[in-house]
Order: sequence, then structure tokens, then C-alpha cells
Amino acid sequence: MNTDFLIIGGGMVGLSIANQLLERNISKNIVVIDKEKSLGMHSSGLNSGVLHSGVYYKPGTLKSQVCVSGSKKLKSWIKERNLPINECGKIIIPQMESLDNQLDILKDRAIKNGAKVELIDEKELKSLEPYVKSSSGRALWSPNTVVVKSKVVLNKLESELREKGVKFFLHQKNWRVDPIKCTFSLDNGNKINYGHLINCSGLYADRVARKFNVGEKYRLFPFKGIYWALRNNSAIKITRNVYPVPDLNVPFLGVHFTPSADNIPTIYIGPTATPALGRENYKGFEAFEPLSTFSNLLSLAGQYLKNNGGFRKYVHEQLLLALKPVMLNSAKKLIPSIKDSDIVACEKVGIRSQLFNLEEERLEDDFLCLEGPSSTHVMNAISPAFTASFSLADLIIDQMISKI
Repeated sequence: MNTDFLIIGGGMVGLSIANQLLERNISKNIVVIDKEKSLGMHSSGLNSGVLHSGVYYKPGTLKSQVCVSGSKKLKSWIKERNLPINECGKIIIPQMESLDNQLDILKDRAIKNGAKVELIDEKELKSLEPYVKSSSGRALWSPNTVVVKSKVVLNKLESELREKGVKFFLHQKNWRVDPIKCTFSLDNGNKINYGHLINCSGLYADRVARKFNVGEKYRLFPFKGIYWALRNNSAIKITRNVYPVPDLNVPFLGVHFTPSADNIPTIYIGPTATPALGRENYKGFEAFEPLSTFSNLLSLAGQYLKNNGGFRKYVHEQLLLALKPVMLNSAKKLIPSIKDSDIVACEKVGIRSQLFNLEEERLEDDFLCLEGPSSTHVMNAISPAFTASFSLADLIIDQMISKI
């Protein structure tokens, strides 16, 4: 079998690349490979569903270049198909008065990135979310942030691609690739000759890249995102995304409140940013990788030390958030009246495919797109990769075509 483009990974970025190759009339001969029996089993199907508006990202980064346009494209695509969407907006709150100046930094970034935001006072905040408290009396309002059902979006996109002739080979766990001959062997031994291979394998992108001798200095450092939920009968009512001001030195956004896109929304609280002891360690000790996790944790400690907070700061802000009392304490910084009885555990959990730079001993904050022999490797496709997927796909395709 011959194909122009072979995409490893049927997540949102992989499917968006397939979609844009078709939309731009570059090729109709596309194959998608995934190791699971169905798509959406990992990051793309388990994320929060928030379509970000481009507030956080440092101007000039890939994230800043594709987030706003990508969000607009995906939002239009979802609305055209009448898929669930909650146009609730987002409020960003300083948890301490000393963080108030960060609102101005975020506003400046947002404007440079093309996002619509406005600073609001305490009265305006109360009119939007009566239970939310700002320590400084100010907040940043992002009206264009929405929430969707990520797995519904992914499944619809897969269905449309199948109708357009894209071939899918799922449940491929033991495939082999020959980068020199440009051949890909399926589990059953059948071979696919490809013109160009695109690695969008998320949690395994670094391992796939190394088969092409690409990205040797990078390793995945997976983080587990655990969520809680607001009880349906809680007296506290939240209708919008409520986020804290993030630490701009590290790629975590802190514990926040997110309504789902259901008719009666569930309000999720989280996620944590706890080092996962494996790439698929959703429960217990599945796929346990203790040595690599410990090594990465030491390196992360170094990054926090460089950023004037030390490892103690990470422990207090992220590591212990899986414990309900610690998470509740963080939630109280946004909604002071929230109590233990307002919160229940839920099954929502995801793994963040965070990349670590071994040479520079730091977490990578931006998307990476590395070239290999007849191949392109999409690395560190973390948030806002789902949001930006269509525009990110165009960026990857442009870079890829310029090198072919």
C-alpha cells in the first residue's frame, strides 16, 4: 500500500493535519495510525474542553501565533455542525494582592496575541460571578473563551475524514518503521510505503521521534491532571470559567473552575499537576516508570529554584493538590465560601504530555516541530494544542512543505 502522508496518532492535532491536507488540496491519500481501538482515549479526549482565547502565551511563541485563529476556526467548525458548546467566557483572578500586576501583563499579552479581554472591577466581577472574590478588587474578563465536549469533537472529525477517504488503522501496538526505506509495517506484517510521516503521537512522541534519531535531548515528563467536581446541590453556583493568575514561569494554570458543555453543566475543579508515574498512569501504578519520574522530578526542582521559588513552592502549589484539603485551600483563594462538603471526587483525569529538555534542564513551554528523514515530529503538543489544532496544523504543514 502506498500513501502520500502517514500520520501516527489519531488525536486532535493528527486529525487536524489530515483535515487541512484535504482542505488545502495537498493530498487525498492519507493514512492515520493509532495504538488504541478507538480514538480519544488519551489527551485529546480527556482534556477540559476549554477553547482558550490566547491570554497566557508570550508573544512570538508558536502558541501565541496559532491560539486565537485556531480557536476561531474550531469554534466555527463546531457551531456549523451543531455540536455542544458553552459560550461562558473566563475570569482570571489574582489570588493575592501581590499578583494584581500580573493582570496587566496578561492583558498586554492578550492584546498582542489578538485576544479580546478587559479589566473589570469588583462590582463587575460580582455581576458575573457573585461567589468569586478578587484579592485586589480587579479581574481579567475573557468573553471569547468557550467550553466544548472534546471527545464529541474528535469523533465527529474522525467520521468526516473517513467519509472523505482517509484510511485509519487502529489498535496498532507493535508496528515497525524503516526511516531509510520510508516503509511502515502494521501489526499484521502488511507494509505501507509513505512519502512523508508525521509523528503526532502525544504521550509517545519523544519515543517515536527517537526511531528517526530526532529529539534526543527531549524526554516526556507526564503530569497527571486530577479533577474534583462541585456538588449539584451546592449552594455555590458557578456559570463561567474561573482561573487564578498563573505562575508565568511554568506551564501550569493552577486549580480552576470549569463548567462542562452539557445541558446541565457539571462544574469541574482542577486539574492538579502531579508527576504521573507513567505515561498512562490514570489509576494506581499502571505503566509505572519510577526512575524516569524521580529523575525528572529532581530536574523540575532545579527549574523552580531558578525561578526564585524553590522546590518548596512547587510542592505547595502543585505536587500536593491531589490531596483534597490542599486542593480545597487553593479553591478557597477564588471562592472563599467553598467548603469541603461542596466538593466531590469525580472520575475525570488526564495525562499531560509535557516535554522536558534534558540539556537545559527545564520544562518546554512552547510547541515543538522537529524535522527528520522524510518525517515531521510534533512534540510538546500540550494546551492549547486542542484549541489551536486547525491553525497549528496549517503551521506544521507550511513548515513541512517548505522542507519537502
